[in-house]
Amino acid sequence: MKKNYIFKMTLEEFGISNFLDILEINNVLINSGEVRENDVFIAIRGGNSYIQEAAEKGAYVIYDDKTKKTPYPKAFLVNDSIKFLQKFAENWRNILDLKIIGITGSNGKTTVKDIIYQLLSTKYKGKKTEGNLNNHIGLPVSLLRAENSDDFLVLEMGMSGFGEIDLLAAIAKPDYGIITNIGDSHLEFLGSRENVFKAKSEIIKHVKAKMFLNGDDPFLGDLPGIKVSADGKSTADYRAKNINLSGDGTKFDLNEGLTLETNLIGEHNILNLLFGIAISEEFGIKTEDLADEFKNIKLTAMRFQKIENGNIIYINDAYNASPISMEKAILTFSDIYNDRYKVVILGDMLELGEKDAEFHEELEKILRNTKQNEILLYGSLMKNLYEKIKDMNVFHFDEKSFIREKLRGHNSEKLAVLLKGSRGMRLEEIIEEGN
Repeated sequence: MKKNYIFKMTLEEFGISNFLDILEINNVLINSGEVRENDVFIAIRGGNSYIQEAAEKGAYVIYDDKTKKTPYPKAFLVNDSIKFLQKFAENWRNILDLKIIGITGSNGKTTVKDIIYQLLSTKYKGKKTEGNLNNHIGLPVSLLRAENSDDFLVLEMGMSGFGEIDLLAAIAKPDYGIITNIGDSHLEFLGSRENVFKAKSEIIKHVKAKMFLNGDDPFLGDLPGIKVSADGKSTADYRAKNINLSGDGTKFDLNEGLTLETNLIGEHNILNLLFGIAISEEFGIKTEDLADEFKNIKLTAMRFQKIENGNIIYINDAYNASPISMEKAILTFSDIYNDRYKVVILGDMLELGEKDAEFHEELEKILRNTKQNEILLYGSLMKNLYEKIKDMNVFHFDEKSFIREKLRGHNSEKLAVLLKGSRGMRLEEIIEEGN
């Protein structure tokens, strides 16, 4: 069944029947600048200002602003364009003959998505969430990009409160579900890890076949499903042991029977890789047949990304940060590049709620028990940590330009630099403009 039929069916469900025959549908878009003839442009909020532009390009247009009512025969006024998008995606999903993997969790969603997509693509045709299209608007757009010829679709599911994962999973109806972990992200909205767990676990009731869970996580370890463990837990179905890190990658033993190597760095990334291995085997792809693929995993930028620039090796892990991901990044960095002068640059962790100062102060323990030569802190919340570790070789900055100058002062030394902070801190700008 083609997308034009599903589009017509959805129009009828929204009470629209006076339309010309819709013979062809290409892409479904929410950005009018990308629209071409026979695309569907769904105008969301400010997008209602671009109805005429999209219609004149020959696109079908869905809009919900009555003040913008237009005579274009391919433009349709609905009471809620977001709900139309969601229903269109759900109807499309219902006729797709493919396997959908839905991924949620506090950390690691994008990395797990990238790994699964790459491994499954060695044998099958499929798609994945692009960019940050993982919310109540982005997920339906990602779903509508799937084609009848696809074998799989990997969907990332983000949230900030209760009911959001429930909505996304109801639309996507995943065959396989993954919860990567339960951390401190979104405590500003949910208040506690227990509530984060409740919100993330909304996916479970919608999963058709199997759940895949982090067996090392105290909230997830006792739930029914396939378990993965980077701690080598005997109760897990996929266990990593004898993990050996270097600046170029990681070597580990899988289930005591197979030694694997990967270009991914860190125990947290081995856990992410185990999810990919488990899903691949569910699709009938043997782990030993993927050995070469593991050595060249391609991740989205700013996820423990290695960048070499002159005398500096940067580890750019600056896409986002929570107490758990911050700790894992510092621990991993502590184990590598010990032949270089090591600088840890930390930016504020945001959206942590009323305990945000306390969460920053608690990083003291991990920093006192790991290897680094210098600590550079950026942001108002990091002042709380600075007060705790003043006796260490630590500096606090209110501007990133001063951090770049500090690094330039080491121009005769070989440096290894870790960058870790929340998205709003944009620590990657230290790399882009420095040295």
